[in-house]
Amino acid sequence: MIPINSDMLKLFTRSVVLVVTTGIILCGFANTGRSDEKKSPPANADRDGIRYFETHIRPLLATHCYKCHGPKKQEGSLRLDTFAGIMKGGDSGTSIVAGKPKQSLLVVAVGYKNEELQMPPDKKLADRDIAKLMRWISIGSPHPDADATNPGATQRLKLAEGRKFWAFQAPAKPKLPPVKDTGWARTEIDYFILAKLDENGLHPAPPAGRRTLIRRATFDLTGLPSEPDAVDDFLADSSPDAFAKVIDRLLESPHYGERWGRHWLDVARYADSNGLDENIAHGNAWRYRDYVVTSFNRDKPFDKFVVEQLAGDLLPKTGDQAADYERLIATAFLSLGPKVLAEVDEMKMEMDIIDEQIDTLGRSLMGLTLGCSRCHDHKFDPIVSEDYYGLAGIFKSTRTMEHYKKIARWWENPIPTDQELALSKAHQEKLASAKTAIKEFVKKANKQVLGSLPEGATIPKDLESHYSAITKTDLKRLRAELVTLEKNTPETSTAIGVSERDVTDVAIHIRGSHLTLGKVVPRRFPVVLAGENQSAFGEKHSGRLKLARWLTAESHPLTGRVFVNRVWRWHFGQGIVGSPDNFGNLGERPVNQPLLDWLAVTFRETGWSVKSLHRRIMLSSTYQMSSQFDERAAVADPENRLQWRANIRRLEAESIRDATLAVSGLLDRKMGGSLLHVKNRAFFFDHTSKDTTDYTKPVRSLYLPVVRNNLFGMFQLFDYSDAGSVVGSRTTSTVAPQALFMMNSDFMQDAGAALANRVLAENDVSDKSRVRHLYRIVFNRAPTETEFSRSIEFLQRATTALKDNETSKSPSTGWPLLCQIVLSSNEFIYVR
Repeated sequence: MIPINSDMLKLFTRSVVLVVTTGIILCGFANTGRSDEKKSPPANADRDGIRYFETHIRPLLATHCYKCHGPKKQEGSLRLDTFAGIMKGGDSGTSIVAGKPKQSLLVVAVGYKNEELQMPPDKKLADRDIAKLMRWISIGSPHPDADATNPGATQRLKLAEGRKFWAFQAPAKPKLPPVKDTGWARTEIDYFILAKLDENGLHPAPPAGRRTLIRRATFDLTGLPSEPDAVDDFLADSSPDAFAKVIDRLLESPHYGERWGRHWLDVARYADSNGLDENIAHGNAWRYRDYVVTSFNRDKPFDKFVVEQLAGDLLPKTGDQAADYERLIATAFLSLGPKVLAEVDEMKMEMDIIDEQIDTLGRSLMGLTLGCSRCHDHKFDPIVSEDYYGLAGIFKSTRTMEHYKKIARWWENPIPTDQELALSKAHQEKLASAKTAIKEFVKKANKQVLGSLPEGATIPKDLESHYSAITKTDLKRLRAELVTLEKNTPETSTAIGVSERDVTDVAIHIRGSHLTLGKVVPRRFPVVLAGENQSAFGEKHSGRLKLARWLTAESHPLTGRVFVNRVWRWHFGQGIVGSPDNFGNLGERPVNQPLLDWLAVTFRETGWSVKSLHRRIMLSSTYQMSSQFDERAAVADPENRLQWRANIRRLEAESIRDATLAVSGLLDRKMGGSLLHVKNRAFFFDHTSKDTTDYTKPVRSLYLPVVRNNLFGMFQLFDYSDAGSVVGSRTTSTVAPQALFMMNSDFMQDAGAALANRVLAENDVSDKSRVRHLYRIVFNRAPTETEFSRSIEFLQRATTALKDNETSKSPSTGWPLLCQIVLSSNEFIYVR
């Protein structure tokens, strides 16, 4: 680390000003002007609040409050099963003050802070439940019935009416729409985009320059910066298919799977620890992560990818051990969610895990909030409680947990290698031999004792107590050797996942409580999607394979749409449907449904090939537009929903780190494996609550441990995914600590020093040529005259200042500082 005193800090601050004039702007200190996206509150804030109420608050109230304050009985004139009743309060006053939990009477009552007002009267709520109530009130007490003007909030949608909703109708492949400028359209995608622009009197931005285009494509497909030589080759290639060759090369890179596998891991809520109450290690989750990376690199058809994750253990054996194990590993998708492993009520724990699986299934693959139907019919979508519990039967018939005792253990599928099996067999033989040896030894010793007894003597009950001292010592040694053998049983590989268990159907849980049951619902799919006359599930299988086949069937209206929308969002920064995890009534409507449907149908027709989908998108004029600003278009479409230009986007947390390591020459490109420092199911924290996980290894960020409740600081700072739930769209913030990290962190200072060493290693010793080389490495371009002259001036002044303040740890030149400034620039961490 470079020590920075007050004089150097002033110099560094002046350097920021110096280099700003060259077009390099320190992250977080300045905006990029009109080209940057405008930040606004998340459009899904209300939806997330309602989801929080349905997931955490309604079940809590139903369990602890409805008996005395529900539809049949309202003690103290307080009713808590309706929004109106909650807001009205009872005889003691208003029950909640939205946004102010400490001032809310409900919190006072459940917290037992008033001797005369304590609810529930028999036992105080758990602290975590009180915290949930306080959080709900602090975010404004969102409730599905809060808006009485919304008919979906007060009455159940009729099934026939619900089927008319666009998302529940199977997509049909539309014809290409007419456009004014047919010369602009390279692919079918362009016709749909241009038609919408024509309709709104807008024009597409000019094409992006070649340097911009290859940088955009390289980050899009690999998450890494372009290599200078690759840029030069592309600039020199004048063939019509030059960019197509770039795309093909990037798609064949092993780093493609790392980049796009990470996108899917956001959706799969991947983490290397459980989180919640018992934050113990998912010691084998890395196998699933590597499976996802490999699947994308192999261009595994997406329908097959889905089937393996939901029911890989139920597919016919291939005879190939690696392939069969891969399918078992894939089922980790259903088990990766956080679990309350110390839940006292084991039945509640089981149903909470099933609820998390149903919620993940709905949001990740169908874009539906199925979890809302746990306590009642969905308030906004035609999904009824029977649909929810029909799906619950599938997961109730699935073994996700080994047991529910404290601390509960998730299930892991055995995947032993041949070598492990051989070692295990040899060990079992040693154990059997040791046990036989002890048995024979005892038999012989007993015989000696019996032979030494006088004729007619009573046989002692404990013959061992009559052994000789030597015999006792030998027996003790043999037994100790057996214990050592038993303790050192060789481990065989396992993988977090699921398997089959006893098949059962589930009864409706009234208000979501397993203590109050209604009618039993046979396993089934949501009626609005699968119809009323569904074939019965068999009695021997859970139905997961049938579920997976249904989701990937040609007739399913959502699976293809949801995934192509995700791919579009990951390429362009926003989806055709702006709420990628919710295609229901509370979600956003598609801004260009014909395009979405065309992509979904074409995706299926081309064998669910994700790489083909990339090519289709990236070869379009739409993808190859520049980010040039148009004031008229910005007024008409300020959020660029119609795609009239390319969005300027900041790199994700992983790409900022990986790109910094890559250009500085530090990146270790080794793929796969685990970096966990604790064993499977071991705690990440001891009594000191300190996490000693090592995040300093210069591997790609994908391979760093994801510890729930204690995420790596750099990831938190740059808007990493929430590993506890499905995340189809990360947010992007700009806050001062990001700039402070770029200026002051050991990571950035070390990277600046390493980049300086790389530049200084050039044979040409002139600073002028090295500045050119620095810009070529980091920006894939030559410096402007202003950048060039100011960089040279800075080097001279910085070197002089450093010599005047020389310490044993100080750099001898200003190169590390200049390199750190360049790495901290917006041009480096933003893609145009």
